[in-house]
Amino acid sequence: MRGCLAVARKELLGYFSSPVAYLVIVSFLVFTSVWFFVIHDFFAADMASLRSYYGIMPLVFVVLIPAITMRMWAEERAAGTDEILLTLPVGEMSLVFGKYLSALALVLVAISLTSFVPLSVRQLGEFERGEIQGQYIGLILLACAGIAVGGLLSSLFRSQISAFVATALILLFFTLAAELNAALDLPPGPAAVLRYLSFDHRFRNLNRGVLDTRDLVYFAGITAAALYLTAGSLVARKAR
Repeated sequence: MRGCLAVARKELLGYFSSPVAYLVIVSFLVFTSVWFFVIHDFFAADMASLRSYYGIMPLVFVVLIPAITMRMWAEERAAGTDEILLTLPVGEMSLVFGKYLSALALVLVAISLTSFVPLSVRQLGEFERGEIQGQYIGLILLACAGIAVGGLLSSLFRSQISAFVATALILLFFTLAAELNAALDLPPGPAAVLRYLSFDHRFRNLNRGVLDTRDLVYFAGITAAALYLTAGSLVARKAR
């Protein structure tokens, strides 16, 4: 556990010692705020609901998360420092989880800063506290799963750009999987599979404040599987 936290601390300091983390966070906050207050025009809608603000987050994460995770392992491979990491007296899972925690902490900082939106408009109406809580739980679950997937794909590429593109495409598929049924008019079986896989479909429940254990288990399963596969890819590389 100590080794895992040491890796997480080192990686987190690495994020905030460069302008990349600040650029990603500021871009995230500016885009979502412009979407909510300007494009969606919250004040003209005259509704005490933040669903449109949080509802765009799954699509924003398609870009935000790859921008953070692309360097997790691809940078190490490109620099040749991954071999040094694998020789440290720290297990592969500790290395994976340490890097994962640092990226998750960065995204959680960005998510926490979105709280200025509900705080700034709370005088304009009675917002449902349970709905807002569900929205933040949904964002955290999306971040957990997305970062785990991004870390896995970063471990498979030497180029950060390749890792970014691959992660963005995979997350875009998972996010819009349910919408593919409407576009392609698939039979009930494949349509049900795509709906089951869809991040956005599951987030909609949480965006309404509905906590369904099936959604929680789904995101937890995606996260655990991706972390396990990432550790497996490191073990396979170490054995070569």
